[in-house]
Amino acid sequence: MLGRLGTLLLCAVLAGVVVAGMIFPFLALSGTALRTGTQKFDALPAELTVRRPPQASEVYAADGTTLLARFFDDNRRDIPLADMGEPIQWAIIAAEDQNFYRHNGVDVRGVARAAVANRAGAPLQGASTITMQFVRMSSTYTQEDPTAVVAATEDTGIRKVREARLARAIERKLNKQQILEGYLNMAPFGNGTYGVHTASQLYFGKRPAELTIAEAASLAAIVKSPSYYDPLVPEGARHLRERRDWVIRQMVETKWISRAQGDLESAAPVQVTGRRLPDNCTAAVPNHFGFFCDWFYRWWLAQDGFGATPYDRERRLKSGGYRIVTTLDPGIQNAAQKRVEEHLPTGRSEALMIAAVEPLTGRVRALATNRRFEVPDEAHPNGPSTDPRAGGRSGTYPATTNPLLTGGDGVPGFQAGSTFKMFTLVAALEQGIPLANVINAKERYESAYRGARGDAACPGTDRWCPTNDSDGMTGPQTAWSAFGRSVNTYFVPLEERVGAAKVIDVARRLGIEFRAQDDRARADDPAQANAWGAFTLGVSATTPLDLASAYAALAADGRYCAPVPVQEITGPDGAVPFAALNCREAVSADVARAAIDAARCPVGDRSAFDQCDGATARDARKVVGAPIAGKTGTTDDGRSAALVVTTRELAVAGILADPDRPQGGPAMDHAVVNPAVYETLADAVRGRQPLEFPKPGEKLVFGERKPVPDVTCQPVEAATAALKTAGFAVEQEPVPVPSPCPAGSVASTTPAGKAVAGGVVVLRISRGPAPSTTFGPSSSPSSGPD
Repeated sequence: MLGRLGTLLLCAVLAGVVVAGMIFPFLALSGTALRTGTQKFDALPAELTVRRPPQASEVYAADGTTLLARFFDDNRRDIPLADMGEPIQWAIIAAEDQNFYRHNGVDVRGVARAAVANRAGAPLQGASTITMQFVRMSSTYTQEDPTAVVAATEDTGIRKVREARLARAIERKLNKQQILEGYLNMAPFGNGTYGVHTASQLYFGKRPAELTIAEAASLAAIVKSPSYYDPLVPEGARHLRERRDWVIRQMVETKWISRAQGDLESAAPVQVTGRRLPDNCTAAVPNHFGFFCDWFYRWWLAQDGFGATPYDRERRLKSGGYRIVTTLDPGIQNAAQKRVEEHLPTGRSEALMIAAVEPLTGRVRALATNRRFEVPDEAHPNGPSTDPRAGGRSGTYPATTNPLLTGGDGVPGFQAGSTFKMFTLVAALEQGIPLANVINAKERYESAYRGARGDAACPGTDRWCPTNDSDGMTGPQTAWSAFGRSVNTYFVPLEERVGAAKVIDVARRLGIEFRAQDDRARADDPAQANAWGAFTLGVSATTPLDLASAYAALAADGRYCAPVPVQEITGPDGAVPFAALNCREAVSADVARAAIDAARCPVGDRSAFDQCDGATARDARKVVGAPIAGKTGTTDDGRSAALVVTTRELAVAGILADPDRPQGGPAMDHAVVNPAVYETLADAVRGRQPLEFPKPGEKLVFGERKPVPDVTCQPVEAATAALKTAGFAVEQEPVPVPSPCPAGSVASTTPAGKAVAGGVVVLRISRGPAPSTTFGPSSSPSSGPD
């Protein structure tokens, strides 16, 4: 009873003498009580700090229009009043506060009606104006603890009077348009949605300015009680229809619309889409955008500029109201996804993973794989793990949220095989070893690296003895032919010469992360790093993203740019500064150009010096239709297969592996990964003007060249002495070849004419002339132009 009397007294103070005359005869309140109520009113707060409420951040593709996802705690997005359209403004005023433009924050007539109703014993009525409701919502967002939030929203008379006093103060500070805009951006519309922007998207799939009168009236009706008038449930939809038609009648009464127009709008059914806006990456549309979205989210949480801790950064993302334009190119992403699913459908245990990175910027244009980005559940379970040690656990297919393409969260990546030979080549070029340097590739190379076991060890020792994929890879090789044919026994001795630690350093400079704990430990310890002979064969785990970024740096003349998912961030107060590009010179331009020249061979292109011999992905150049460079990679027993191909504009890397058992399992097929990669690149660059790779300087290509003495038909000992005197190292091919020279003498040398000073010259030994065979001076292979 005392609470009701206090409410009436406070209402009387607000309404003034007229209302007091209506109420006090019934209550027999004294002048002292009136003065006490007035004093209480004057003692209430008269200032309100209006803070911006939390609102959702929206993440878009690079086109600025394709919405990838929204991140929020409260599903709200502020927009200016001019973007809301007039119907929703008319409808909300007609429904909530028809005197909005005629009062100063408190509607005296409304208070009087509430007081009379409360005097009669009815439930407490509102009489809250739009300004008072704005005050209540603003008060909620200014509180620092839950108790204060409850006090700001509890249904009591003292709260209403506090709101009234603050409403009058707000009306002196803000104009009506500002108050209405704030209200419409904060009002709750049910189903976790706040503000007309998100409500109109949820219920009608359109912007507020596009709402019809009936749709605007529906939203205005929901505000009264979002759960009771919930249009997404049948009973709520029936209630909403009644309330909506009442709002339309109020719009007629207040002459916002004509009676005929009201009748027409009331005849329209309540039709809602019920399409929830994307909420976090699992709601990305289409689903395959989710892997990029998830990588963006992880990137955001790692940026110190967005907060001191990952928690702070997440809160900022989910409440800051940012408009974030990412680097994802929808056209390239869709092309990559199409090619992935053409060559390996979703549902297979193997994962075909493709990343596309832009040289010179590091902007990631696509991340695609044959997985759905979602958390499997009982209704949609995954298949069994292919790992025999899994003990019946589920596998990662057909759905996963693991960062297969980018690494992290316990996913170190996958072996990329001979794609890592690029790092050995770059390290050699940095030490002045030119592309024309010859190494006599053995069938089985007895290396200086120890610790090998089983078939990998030289017989009777623990020394590592790598072999090649086929016998045709043996013999004298340059960097062009060794890279084109992927000759292991060329790159292992080359790694020995330059030092494995320097090769690892090149890989790091080009962005290889070493996420696997064992890999990182070996790379960090100089002694272990220099003993890591198999590193050049790609036994360290990596990801398609790291691999594409490394080759993109070489295509950009050695300028490495850390992969970045964001182009632009705009907050409510304007542009937000961030490290849009993080680039550095990883290797010199000439080293990068020379490395790219050799890398044109494996993918069926021509080097600038016409030196290519062999190609492991020969069809790539023909399909892409532009100058390209790249490398294939296969691990022992084919546990993974990789291909990276780059133009000057885009680098695309793909890895085929089984995430459930990356260190084992069946052999992976290059017939799957190779076309998926180069067809994606072809789709991406189609219609663009092809760009040629810059030609490297001849010093890194051919080195310092000296004439090779002509020792044809000389005895081996004399030929060896002459070559050594000229400054060359000498090796012999073990299998004699037919020639017109006497058996046992020198048939030819590789190289002939000129060779790298201090380099290797290989002697081919004659076994005598073959029957009916004519030989001439052109039979010796050429080492290239002078």
